[in-house]
Amino acid sequence: MDDLLRVDDTLGAEQRLIRDTVREFVADRILPRVGDWFEEAVFPARELAPALGSLGVLGMHLEGYGCAGLDAVSYGVACRELEAGDSGLRSFVSVQGSLAMFPIWKYGSAEQKEEWLPRMAAGEAIGCFGLTEPDQGSDPSGMRTHAKQDPSGDWILNGSKMWITNGSVADVAVVWAQTEDGVRGFVVPADTPGFSAPEIHRKMSLRASVTSSLYFDDVRLPASAVLPEVRGLKGPLSCLSEARFGIVWGVVGAARACLESAVDYSASRVQFGRPIGGFQLTQEKLAWMYVGVGQSQLTALHLGRLKDAGTLTPRQVSFGKLANVRAALDIARQARSILGGNGITLEYPVIRHMNNLESVLTYEGTEEIHTLVLGEALTGIPAYR
Repeated sequence: MDDLLRVDDTLGAEQRLIRDTVREFVADRILPRVGDWFEEAVFPARELAPALGSLGVLGMHLEGYGCAGLDAVSYGVACRELEAGDSGLRSFVSVQGSLAMFPIWKYGSAEQKEEWLPRMAAGEAIGCFGLTEPDQGSDPSGMRTHAKQDPSGDWILNGSKMWITNGSVADVAVVWAQTEDGVRGFVVPADTPGFSAPEIHRKMSLRASVTSSLYFDDVRLPASAVLPEVRGLKGPLSCLSEARFGIVWGVVGAARACLESAVDYSASRVQFGRPIGGFQLTQEKLAWMYVGVGQSQLTALHLGRLKDAGTLTPRQVSFGKLANVRAALDIARQARSILGGNGITLEYPVIRHMNNLESVLTYEGTEEIHTLVLGEALTGIPAYR
């Protein structure tokens, strides 16, 4: 499909190479199978993780320890192409790099970094991120998971987490818990006694993704398990900001895939003697979908350049997450209507993307929370309570 705004023309040669390489990977390895994964509610994480590691996208925006150390726009372009395949694929990469590897990289000890980051970058070890709880989603300050040091110096971790991507297949979990000194992060190997991660089933969204609960029943951790360089909610919230940046770019890929499917379908589906793409109502839908994709891409690119300049703020990320996810969901719904009855089948990618985007709208900060972030930015008045 023609890029009318020539957005990708502004990318550097290395960024275009990343775009083409990831796009080819998705076309060869993901698109032929993802409809079946979605229908069967499976995600072959152990198969794909080494391939994604070889591709260089796991922790690609981090430096050292086998990570590529690429710029933010390059990471964004990769997320866009991954989510054009499926939101579950991009979620896997985002959780691995931005929610599991990033806190170890930024706040971990030298030993924690050496133990986990090279293996995670290669896809030899899978990570997850434990913040959301069954009764605490948008307000993590109320988390009930807690850790207490005993006289030996060990930490005893108790509690639970919910809606955890990669949880059941993870080798390591970065878990946030209340302590006497405030919220702390812990690096928890999945084989630690007392740790369990049952998978959540019967999902109608993100079916090609592993989603789990985490339970901690007197999980004993050495003093070295705590992330030493951060205390308080600053730690997990900074990780979420990293992950949200990937979402800002990723949903552009999902929206683009829906638009491309609708354009192709409208050119071949004949009613009343001509393709439905020749009717004014269809063209109006396609035109506004195209505008939505273009505006979202410009937003993502601008935020990527701010991030590379070191000036990106969490409020700006909230703007991008709010605007781009809503635009992508609207585009998916319009595409579904153009495809008519065929739009609800997995022969086309549209209903899969549409269902996935319902989850993306909620995770990493609900639409309502990001709306209130912008409301506070405009008025100076917090309205969270």
